[in-house]
Amino acid sequence: MCTFSSRALAAALALAALGSASGSLKAAENAEAAASYTVPEGTPAYIRRAVESPARSAEHRARDANRKPAEVLTLSGVKPGDRVVEFASFGQYFTTLLVDIVGPEGMVYMFDLPYTEKRAGEASRKFVAAHPNAKYELVDYNEIELPQNVDIVFNILYYHDLPLNDIDTAKLNRKIYDALKPGGIFFIVDHNAAPGSGTRDTKALHRIDPEVIRREVTAAGFELVEESDLLANPDDDHTKMVFTPGTRGLTDQSIFKFRKPLE
Repeated sequence: MCTFSSRALAAALALAALGSASGSLKAAENAEAAASYTVPEGTPAYIRRAVESPARSAEHRARDANRKPAEVLTLSGVKPGDRVVEFASFGQYFTTLLVDIVGPEGMVYMFDLPYTEKRAGEASRKFVAAHPNAKYELVDYNEIELPQNVDIVFNILYYHDLPLNDIDTAKLNRKIYDALKPGGIFFIVDHNAAPGSGTRDTKALHRIDPEVIRREVTAAGFELVEESDLLANPDDDHTKMVFTPGTRGLTDQSIFKFRKPLE
């Protein structure tokens, strides 16, 4: 967790004296968290531009220090002109970055499960209306028909939710494999459960054993080309639900970059 600078804290306390403590403290926290993240040297210009865009919300920017978007997206290999599929796009944290990166020659296909309509449907439709290089669909992933010849598929912090929603992961992974062009990337990030736990903690803790992801995705024909500890956190003991205060945003996470073999 970030600590306030003296300037940010002083501003928050001053406004608190005027009866605005809650809102000002949150604003100070967001500003301080956003300031704590710096895009690394060597980041591709199109990713740097997207992450540093003033159009991004303060809420999104406040999460950057923990989510490391420039590093994650650089690792994924996404680039201008790409056709991208994103599962669980609700909230649009990565979607906002992706539409900027792929640009007018690319496309981001957003797929959410129907249960997300109540909390995110309207916002997602407004997002698409403002971004002509994005499409949005609410669909049962067991029945999904994916666009073909796509460059990269993202599943960020949602693979563990597939079994919770009775999704046939083997069938879905094969559909993803078929939708990607040869050499295309299936990019997954998820909250780690304890080694050997399998899918035991997907419901109670919203975590998954990384070995389940490796096994299931490679069984669909993919090759694992990179596994990163970029978002690892050795202080996370894997026993707390990911939304627990003090744990949220700080979970130990695995990153997998799978590739469809060149044919």
